[in-house]
Amino acid sequence: MREVKIQAEVRGRIIALLYPVGAVVEEGDEIAMVEALKMEIPVASPAAGRIKAVLVSIDQVVEEGQPLAIIEVNGTA
Repeated sequence: MREVKIQAEVRGRIIALLYPVGAVVEEGDEIAMVEALKMEIPVASPAAGRIKAVLVSIDQVVEEGQPLAIIEVNGTA
């Protein structure tokens, strides 16, 4: 199995984490919300798999490109 890191696209504050560790997600599922410049920006999963780790917490300020979670992807996806 390979791992995919989900990264923040912008600098901002984590306002929601929508899936816990162990949850199964599909490609495109919103897994977190980042507040930046008074806008809520969804962070989507780039692949289907199982959430292996959540690396941030609610109210944490994250930088652009910072890993937010790790997804374990099955097969060649």
